[in-house]
Amino acid sequence: MRRAKDKVRSIFLCMICAGILLTHGFAGAADYPSKPVRIIVPFVPGGGVDYAARFVAQKLTEVTGQNAIVDNRAGAGGNIANEIVAKSAPDGYTLLVTHNAMAINPALFKQLPYDAVRDFAQVALVGTTTNTLIVNPKVPARNVKELIALFKSKPGEFNYASSGIGGTAHLGMEYFMMVTGTKVLHVPYKGGAPMLTETVGGQVQVAVASLGSAMPFINAKRLVALATTGAKRSAFLPEIPTLQEAGVPGYEFDIWYGAHAPSKTPREIIGRLNAMIAKALTDPAAKQYLAAGGIEAAGRVSPEEFTRFVRAEIEKMRKVVTASGAQQE
Repeated sequence: MRRAKDKVRSIFLCMICAGILLTHGFAGAADYPSKPVRIIVPFVPGGGVDYAARFVAQKLTEVTGQNAIVDNRAGAGGNIANEIVAKSAPDGYTLLVTHNAMAINPALFKQLPYDAVRDFAQVALVGTTTNTLIVNPKVPARNVKELIALFKSKPGEFNYASSGIGGTAHLGMEYFMMVTGTKVLHVPYKGGAPMLTETVGGQVQVAVASLGSAMPFINAKRLVALATTGAKRSAFLPEIPTLQEAGVPGYEFDIWYGAHAPSKTPREIIGRLNAMIAKALTDPAAKQYLAAGGIEAAGRVSPEEFTRFVRAEIEKMRKVVTASGAQQE
């Protein structure tokens, strides 16, 4: 009888403790944020990810009155920063803003110190930058169908440039070859600048590059844009068709930027962050600010929708990386 009473007492005490913890959790979410928020960026200052992160930091600071501080932790293809956030306290005070590397790295690296699905909660999609399929003006193709026919008629005669193994320029072109049944030799460079310089110079003939970086060369007619890579035409280059419109069904390979938190971050905090970022993205001035960095502001995307998107991207990138044979230690 005494054992039964002790058992009931233990259950009752556990229920009280759980209620206290639950109440405390809701209170923490209601007061969030009550101190500065750190936004980890996996790359050096100045790139698209850094630009998107500073936008998020600025808006969170304006809305909440608490400082949001950008902390650049470059290295290992983004994995240093990813690990920091994955192992941080799930309280909303350490966030990650990154791009496609979140989906690419699980397939690209043999071992990771984190799990891209299990260790992160998706917060909000910030925006996208479309890529563009570009060729040197001397390439005798002025549309995608002509380029595919050229590749197939002269296998082994063409090269494509990338900014490095496993980057979006590399995998964007590998994805193109995978779905079109073509084969072009890969010439990796150390960064986007030499990639574009060599394509302009004709040392390589074709590339998939972010529209923002390629636009000056396109406008100067030193490179020819055949198509963009998004699901819809770019607002920055509306006269150029998407690859889907140009005859490559299902092809979609934009650069996307999003905010993530450690898994187990309270859903109330995730929801609050998502609402703040989504509202900021509707501001015309904010859209103009992002556009200056070559980023199209995202529409309202819920955490659940963003989670499904990221997981689909992880699966897609696994197929592309496997087909490319790319591997990093």
